[in-house]
Amino acid sequence: MTNILEISASGRTQGSLTRRLTGELVDALADRPGDTNVTRRDLAAGLNFVDDQWIGANFTAPEDRSDEQRATLAESDAMVNELRAADVVVIGAPMYNFSVPAVLKAWIDMIARAGLTFRYTESGPEGLLKGKKAFVVIATGGVPIDGAADFATPYLRHAFSFLGIDDVEIISASQAGKSAGEALDAARTQIAELVDAQPARRVA
Repeated sequence: MTNILEISASGRTQGSLTRRLTGELVDALADRPGDTNVTRRDLAAGLNFVDDQWIGANFTAPEDRSDEQRATLAESDAMVNELRAADVVVIGAPMYNFSVPAVLKAWIDMIARAGLTFRYTESGPEGLLKGKKAFVVIATGGVPIDGAADFATPYLRHAFSFLGIDDVEIISASQAGKSAGEALDAARTQIAELVDAQPARRVA
């Protein structure tokens, strides 16, 4: 069984390039031989942000947390568990004002938790989510992916690496404002090549 976690961050529910492409990518991955389980989380449906109450609960030892603190961390705990259970993570990340949508940053804040997804060691932080594969679909209106004004792509690469996920593929639907059709075609070509390159799964 391969567990796929699909994260949608676009504020648009209709006409979103990233939603369309992540859906196609997940379908292509699920169509390969072997059993697949897909978990979907739509960040645009609403997400709490880190606040004083959350910080206090997070930095309280689990065994000492009150019922109120456990309730405060329940959403974060659920998202951490989804990520830990995933073999493959697929993220749709439109570029908003040169970086990631606020809800995607909030999701990263909620899942980057010491002792759960990373830990501190004498030699520095160590990610605890090793052995996972991530596909990140990034759509931009006019900014070239990995260009000087692209702060989304390096941030996501670094954030995943910090958590131990070093196998990250960026799928570019770049400069869709100039030609959405060309951006879609280029991204779909990448998806087909990446799916074909995935190791074959054993079938029970």
